[in-house]
Amino acid sequence: MHCPFCRHPDTRVIDSRSTEDGAAIRRRRTCPECGRRFTTQETVLLMVSKRSGVTEPFSRDKVIAGVRRACQGRPVGEDPLAQLGQRVEESIRATGAAEIPSNEVGLAILGPLRELDEVAYLRFASVYRSFESLDDFEAEIKQLKSDKGGSRP
Repeated sequence: MHCPFCRHPDTRVIDSRSTEDGAAIRRRRTCPECGRRFTTQETVLLMVSKRSGVTEPFSRDKVIAGVRRACQGRPVGEDPLAQLGQRVEESIRATGAAEIPSNEVGLAILGPLRELDEVAYLRFASVYRSFESLDDFEAEIKQLKSDKGGSRP
């Protein structure tokens, strides 16, 4: 790691700690050349492979933005959206894969979104699953109702 102050090509780690959520490591470093200290943060890159074959880094913000569109006009605040984004990222990282197909990201979103808001879930599912007719919506609504009715005591 180059020193950000003097560009010396070698620095020394003096302390390492895991971040609160455990997704990254913070390292306190010192430069033997200029003596200055700085902090770095290391994270493992999770890549998403698109249907087109392109791969890009996973973005929790992109997940939240997509869900936010589905929640437009619904009583869903920013905190639940942030929590949903974190849940999705945690479930994807738990797979242990370095690269994950984009359809698995969509699947990881559907469960938490269904718990958060059923209307937003239907909106998201209609785009994600490419609903083509009213029958597709009716089948999904019927499934929602049966799942909801089956979970009552």
